[in-house]
Amino acid sequence: MTKPKILITGGCGYIGSHVAKLLTKKGYQVVIIDNLSATGKKIPYGKIYPIDLSEEKEIIKVLKEEKPEAVMHFAASIVVPESVAYPLKYYRNNVENTLKLLSAMEKVGIRKFVFSSSAAVYGIPDTVPVPEEAPLNPINPYGRTKAMIEEILKDLSEAGSLDYIALRYFNVAGADPEGELGPAYNQPTHLIIRALKTAKREYPYLEIYGTDYPTSDGTCIRDYIHVMDLAKAHLLALEYLMSNGKSLVLNCGYGIGFSVKEVVKTVKKVTNIDFKVVETERRPGDPPVLIADNKKIKTILSWEPEFQSLETIIKHAWDWEQKF
Repeated sequence: MTKPKILITGGCGYIGSHVAKLLTKKGYQVVIIDNLSATGKKIPYGKIYPIDLSEEKEIIKVLKEEKPEAVMHFAASIVVPESVAYPLKYYRNNVENTLKLLSAMEKVGIRKFVFSSSAAVYGIPDTVPVPEEAPLNPINPYGRTKAMIEEILKDLSEAGSLDYIALRYFNVAGADPEGELGPAYNQPTHLIIRALKTAKREYPYLEIYGTDYPTSDGTCIRDYIHVMDLAKAHLLALEYLMSNGKSLVLNCGYGIGFSVKEVVKTVKKVTNIDFKVVETERRPGDPPVLIADNKKIKTILSWEPEFQSLETIIKHAWDWEQKF
């Protein structure tokens, strides 16, 4: 039996590319829309249309030509400090362009949608690990754009025009264990990638932003999830929707937190390289602790992670970094 065709926006980016590979391996036909702004590179999976989501007429053309049965939406601007400095860029790219994508889907009659959301919607949660039912109180424009889109999706679902799953990612890291794909940002801001590039001497030192948080060692604590476990969550979410599952919001994390200093220590251990670390002021928009309550995704989608060890996550990312 032929599996359905799936459209992936941002499919040449970090997470989208891993999902595109997994879906292709599972027998799905993959079509990608990506303006290549994040990576500048195409991937060897799927049919790629190098267009921007601001071009609604072009999106409609692709949807009519390819006739996908579902859309997985990854394309977005994602850097928290940048969102604080340039909020309009984030509202335009993340909210306005998503509206254009949803409008195009409605015009063509596609109603299955998997959305790349974020734990940033929670802001500084009162409960840790944070459940999906926690109030949404984002503390930066990036998080607000994701929360706005979730509200739009909820309204569309209640109007009967869309079935969706919004996956709230915690901190995504690691790389394809087969070494084919990995983080490919032009200007990486994520801690593990920055630390590995510092180990490679691409940067003179690694900055730690804030050591006065109310945590055990004063640095922020995050829940790191391997990109392939996240890709698997997308596959399960897609299969759930295609089996007429109801609209859902699900956390994607392990329920385990590591501080910035613990991550740096593990990077030094995995690479066997010491490097300079500079402690500096807090960045705007960083909550002290973000850890997922993941009971819901495990129960509803039967999701079981394979790469839960922080050392494994960092080793796969290091293997990838050493290719360049």
